[in-house]
Amino acid sequence: MSIPQEMGLTPHQVESFIKDGFVKVEDAFGRELAQECRSELWDDIGLSPNRPETWSEPVVRIGSKSSPPFVAAANTPRLHAAYDRLVGEGRWRRPASLGSFPIRFPSGESVGDDGWHVDMSYGTESPDFMDWRANVKSSGRALLMLFLFSDVGEKDAPTRIRKGSHATIARKLLPHGEVGMTLGQLSADGYASTADCEIALATGEAGTVYLCHPFVVHAAQSHQGTEPRFMAQPPLIPSMEFDPSLPPSPVQIAIRKACGLSI
Repeated sequence: MSIPQEMGLTPHQVESFIKDGFVKVEDAFGRELAQECRSELWDDIGLSPNRPETWSEPVVRIGSKSSPPFVAAANTPRLHAAYDRLVGEGRWRRPASLGSFPIRFPSGESVGDDGWHVDMSYGTESPDFMDWRANVKSSGRALLMLFLFSDVGEKDAPTRIRKGSHATIARKLLPHGEVGMTLGQLSADGYASTADCEIALATGEAGTVYLCHPFVVHAAQSHQGTEPRFMAQPPLIPSMEFDPSLPPSPVQIAIRKACGLSI
């Protein structure tokens, strides 16, 4: 199926992704579809949007969802075109599910999950998540994705993103080759090397998706708004290992630029 040109990412958006480590895709899926997904999540957690007095926890977590509305949200023509542009045609797997879902409720309480970090890509069979790993080729992860299933403003616990931090992480990973580093090793300095990065907030209307470089440093925050925030944070899984015979994708170009390698 051919994708209309207006559905794809612009050259400016691609350059922004390479430089900043993420791109915001508005209207990536429909608001009605977002509402359908929210309704299913409300049922899953046994709460009601009309009974805020029952929202007693600051965050409720739901795992992966593979029902038709969620699969449809992850596989719109606009998103497929964006996956192709950032990762490369034929180099990613069609998402068969979405998750996980940290559903955040209005609360000033911190639950201790708001530290800066990079999502790991492989070795996740280890029971100790601090032993999960990432390497400079980003084996096992093509993108980090943030799917907004509710409107998210600045007070609604938007994910914090350190712009350009993916370049610093790429340089850290480079000397470790395919073996890579564990989450514990990467976190040893508290990501102090990215502390000077400008912070962007993953805000937007329901149906917005942030497509992020796998190495981008990001963090949660407490919810200071009035309505629950529904978001999924799945990976896009690559369909193949790095192949140097193929033209480099924007994900790879960002890594090579950061490490001073030829493109």
